[in-house]
Amino acid sequence: MDTHNIRLRVWDLPTRLFHWLLVASFITAFVTSESEKLRDIHVVAGYTLAGLLVFRLVWGFVGSGYSRFAQFLPTPQKLVDYLKSLMEGRPQHYVGHNPAGAVAIFLLLGCGLVASLSGWATYEDLGGHFMEELHEGAANGMMAIVVIHVAGVVVSSWLHQENLVLAMITGWKKAKGTKFQ
Repeated sequence: MDTHNIRLRVWDLPTRLFHWLLVASFITAFVTSESEKLRDIHVVAGYTLAGLLVFRLVWGFVGSGYSRFAQFLPTPQKLVDYLKSLMEGRPQHYVGHNPAGAVAIFLLLGCGLVASLSGWATYEDLGGHFMEELHEGAANGMMAIVVIHVAGVVVSSWLHQENLVLAMITGWKKAKGTKFQ
């Protein structure tokens, strides 16, 4: 079957809205984190981020096809095979998240939850200096993963000759040379 001209709806509207609202709330929280004057904005952005993460955890189990965690669970073997295919110059193509992207997603969810919970605890004066450090470390870890994720999107877009950012806006991807996993 010729898959070169097939377009697939991959990302549903709730997933796309979650993604871009998470981007906005994380950037807002991150850039306001050092300003006492902007503390209220930081807190609102943090609570927004936390609410979005709770939504995504639920949506990962009840959402549509490519949004479900079971669809893109990154087993060690899948990750190794995918990374090997990259090194060999013949990267495997996935309709949804590739295994490296899936790892990034789970790390982002984890860091986001730690940042949210430790931020709430810090705001409520619970846990003292340790909680502040945990909050800052989780946020910085999340930023590092975001940078790696964005780099991966750029490289993957180039390698597969597809605009992954546009796909996360419109929800549509082309199915050329795709592994339906």
